[in-house]
Amino acid sequence: MGNLICENIRKQFKKHVVLEDVNLTLERGKIYGLLGRNGAGKTTLMSIITAQLPSSGGRVSLDGEDVWENPKALSKIAFAREFQGNTGSLIGNLSVQELLKMGRIYYANWDEEYARKLMEQWKIDKKAIMSTLSQGMRSMVSIILGLASKAEFTFFDEPVAGLDAVAREEFYRMIIEENANTGRTLVISSHILEEASGIFEEVIFLHGGKILYHENVEELLARSYRITGRSDVVDEMVQGHRVYHPQTIGRSKSVTVILEGDETFNEQGEVSIQPETLQSLFVALCQNE
Repeated sequence: MGNLICENIRKQFKKHVVLEDVNLTLERGKIYGLLGRNGAGKTTLMSIITAQLPSSGGRVSLDGEDVWENPKALSKIAFAREFQGNTGSLIGNLSVQELLKMGRIYYANWDEEYARKLMEQWKIDKKAIMSTLSQGMRSMVSIILGLASKAEFTFFDEPVAGLDAVAREEFYRMIIEENANTGRTLVISSHILEEASGIFEEVIFLHGGKILYHENVEELLARSYRITGRSDVVDEMVQGHRVYHPQTIGRSKSVTVILEGDETFNEQGEVSIQPETLQSLFVALCQNE
């Protein structure tokens, strides 16, 4: 099986451009983190990749074939999106077992035994109506649909919303096991990064409808630093580097720098240089604009 490729993806709603020239290759067997603030275009991008929403331009292909209106390609792709609890919505009026039945019909590699196992593990009543469930329980149903689909490329949109710490830990363990046992490509959009960062092999930062970074997590963090010290010393040290999230308090200043290529610092003794975590780097990148 080949890669899932996005070429020059663009999406515009009336006069509002949500995505602009997004180029992205998702390789088989990796776990990706798709990160960005609310409104960055994450759900829109995943909806276009999974052919649930048409693009305004560009192409999504799998094995060299367009994904849009292609049953063969779509049988290998699943989108476990966040369910809302509105009583007036189509999903809100369905029972859990009706949703799982849709999974059995739609996904060619549906694993009924796995779905039942997860239902029992999380004690979900199959007769329950979606609108009557808590946000955490709805998230569990979405996770079950995504995992039991056994789709080769599976996307999860805010899968841990409303889950307690134990359930979140179980989800991350399931993701690691599925990836290891099946070689599935799993893409997770989440705002809870301190817990999830350890399972991501690559991270995709989406901001303002464009990809800021798409890199191996370890390699990106290895060259990302938070520098703090006297303002003039910090400015001298980071001169020539692109600076993110500058903060000044009195004579003290802190900035985030991501070294590019062969770049190095002109280190100063009066400054503190600390490695960034994925969570703090996310904040720095999003706060920069």
